[in-house]
Amino acid sequence: MFTTRPEIRGTHGMVASTHYLATMAGWRMLEIGGNAFDAAVATGLALQIVHPYQNGPGGDLPIVFHDAAAGKTRVICGQGVAPQAATIDAYRNLGLDLVPGTGLLAPCVPGAFGAWMLLLRDHGRLPLREVISPAIAYARDGYAVVPMMRTIIEGVAELFRSAWPTSADTWLPGGNVPEVGAMHRTPAIADTYQRLLDEAEAAGGDREDTIEAARKVFYEGFVAEEIDRFCRETEWLDSSGEVHGGLLTGDDMANWRATVEDAATYDYAGYTICKPGVWSQGPVFLQQLALLDGFDIAGMDPLGPEFVHTQVECAKLALADREAWYGDPSVNDVPLETLLSRSYNDARRAMVGESASMEFQPGSPDGRTPKLAEFAILDPDAETAPGAGEPNAAKAGVGEPNAASNADGDTVHCDAADSEGNMVACMPSGGWLQSSPTIPALGFCLGTRAQMFWLQEGYPTSLRPGIRPRTTLSPTMALRDGEPVLAFGTPGGDAQDQWGLSMFLRHIHHGYNLQAAIDAPNFHTDHLPSSFYPRTFQPAEVKAERRLPAATIEELRRRGHRITVVDDWALGRMVAVGRERTNDGWFLKGAAHPRFQEAYAVGR
Repeated sequence: MFTTRPEIRGTHGMVASTHYLATMAGWRMLEIGGNAFDAAVATGLALQIVHPYQNGPGGDLPIVFHDAAAGKTRVICGQGVAPQAATIDAYRNLGLDLVPGTGLLAPCVPGAFGAWMLLLRDHGRLPLREVISPAIAYARDGYAVVPMMRTIIEGVAELFRSAWPTSADTWLPGGNVPEVGAMHRTPAIADTYQRLLDEAEAAGGDREDTIEAARKVFYEGFVAEEIDRFCRETEWLDSSGEVHGGLLTGDDMANWRATVEDAATYDYAGYTICKPGVWSQGPVFLQQLALLDGFDIAGMDPLGPEFVHTQVECAKLALADREAWYGDPSVNDVPLETLLSRSYNDARRAMVGESASMEFQPGSPDGRTPKLAEFAILDPDAETAPGAGEPNAAKAGVGEPNAASNADGDTVHCDAADSEGNMVACMPSGGWLQSSPTIPALGFCLGTRAQMFWLQEGYPTSLRPGIRPRTTLSPTMALRDGEPVLAFGTPGGDAQDQWGLSMFLRHIHHGYNLQAAIDAPNFHTDHLPSSFYPRTFQPAEVKAERRLPAATIEELRRRGHRITVVDDWALGRMVAVGRERTNDGWFLKGAAHPRFQEAYAVGR
């Protein structure tokens, strides 16, 4: 079976992430006596530095983790909420019918830092100084520019020069797009994190006190003060084509906390799959499994048309339910129990036919009538628009151009496991360098997650102050007999739980090891209203890597799928760690995708 790299195996620990330097930051924590949670936090903080076009300190984060000592699998929600000033009327009064995809009108409270500190304080064992030091070092000393980073900066260089000068100062050294292989430094972020660390340690107390003090410095101290000032006192061009200031305030920051909650789960083929709740798209993965449970997936060719067709048609149904029903459960009564029930999915499964569906078909759980916000349907005969998983689409020449095409420059992922049985899956995102102007005093920019709200009343994802947008971020953990055996995920917006599902099915049903399952040709459907600006729907659209057999592509087209064939290694950036019980005890394993030559797994 073809693999680009070996599946890494060992007994001490595993770390995998979408950037090799971040993976090594996490691995250092395991080598100096830390656990999987220390490793995950160090990896995540480093990813903010070395993958600045895919996440940053101003971003957001869901975490699924298993604490072996407690014997529990839980979720940390690091998805910040909409500002108190962010009402539908506030945007309508600006002449907007969508939240812009870039600029200062789209930030929610940046939740990633609070989530990292919660995980570290309550489940790690190393001091904050050890865990944050690799990120500070990478920011101060530099890291090599990779091809995707250069491509994305090149795509926004003129915007930076003409409209976002603070971003030009940060990302265009000497006024130029950085070359591949050049060392790039972000000393302002290093100074921000160093000052935060110094103030937290100066507050006194034990390890946990220092970590809590760091959280307060971020959300109530100088970081929050600078964010408040920047949003109040500056205005910037955004993807609406107009100049606007921001809505996020210091009070919004101070009043928010990361939370711990139960995972959404589904039992499938001897595994219990754990996902974030309905404030994310995580249950889409579970709904797809509930639908696929009635098909003989193990008997299908994992590269054949029946495998692809069946998964795509089930994804359409699950994603339609996402659009109709998912939203922050603090203000929405989401019928998740019914959406995952046998009777509901038996009825939905009967809708999967031999041909590709052209319809958008949310279900009616508990007899409810689905309500859908209005979205634009893409003319299938027009030039193909940017697809799901590509949040860089905007009005031509404004904001977030489609700089990366199929590069999915939007999100990162990291996983970690240790010899004690702890495991964690993390999906940091937001605060991309191309999303919002750089705050010069801090060195980073804010996220744009509020673009996922609809400016239409009465829907699960309608904008309201103080609630979470329905994010696409969706890390996954799988248990077997109560023990964690897999943690995995991939960047890719709306496609995350499609690419991850293909990997999982090939691994558990077809005997692919983790690396082979990650290397296998990817595909996904864009038959959904995109979660990202400009929120278009592409009926029956499927994107597939060219490495899928030609006969599979031909048969899918015969069945009515509108296939766009992309480059051999264009879709997905999956990484994973696992645990495998043997007669000699537990083995750990890890793998990372070869696409774009950035991700690595390390272990021993």
